Amino acid sequence: MMRGKGFSLPGEAQSAAKRHLPGDSAVWLFVIGDMVIFSCYFAAYMFDRGQNHALFLQSQRHLSQNIGIINTLILLTSSLFVALSIQAARAGDFGVASRLLASGFACGAGFVLIKSCEWFLKLSSGLTISSSAFFMHYYMMTSLHFFHVLLGLVFLTLLRRELRGKTAPRVQFLEVGATFWHMVDFLWIIIFALAYLMR
Repeated sequence: MMRGKGFSLPGEAQSAAKRHLPGDSAVWLFVIGDMVIFSCYFAAYMFDRGQNHALFLQSQRHLSQNIGIINTLILLTSSLFVALSIQAARAGDFGVASRLLASGFACGAGFVLIKSCEWFLKLSSGLTISSSAFFMHYYMMTSLHFFHVLLGLVFLTLLRRELRGKTAPRVQFLEVGATFWHMVDFLWIIIFALAYLMR
């Protein structure tokens, strides 16, 4: 069966309707720009690591992979809660969406608490930003990511207010905040692999 100009099959029309880019183009431009900045920093980390491989290996032994794994699982769980929240909001179940978002926020706050304790333990043992090239990168990468997590928690707070407001929530606004939060989680996975796992 031939298709003329402007003609589409019913199945294709439904498929096109289901394809949807969450949020809007502005947030995706921001996400891509942020990813480019982090990618440049990751490249600088890899270059310095190649120049001081033995030093980086020795310094990495001071990090706890168990703590890194816990933080990774916490953020992945948080992303799952946020994704389920957006799905519930699209279905019009705003009460469930709000509760799921609160769970995602709690996981993000847990990450902040654990990371703060990890920094405190490292600094208390004398491992500061000037201890080695590795720890210079470690503190700079994790601090920049930490700032993004805090900003993400602000977004999640605004999203929950949107869900609990008197008017119908704007799903696109919810998607914008969720997109940023997923980016934050993705960046942590890369940092975890570079700082904690790579040998």
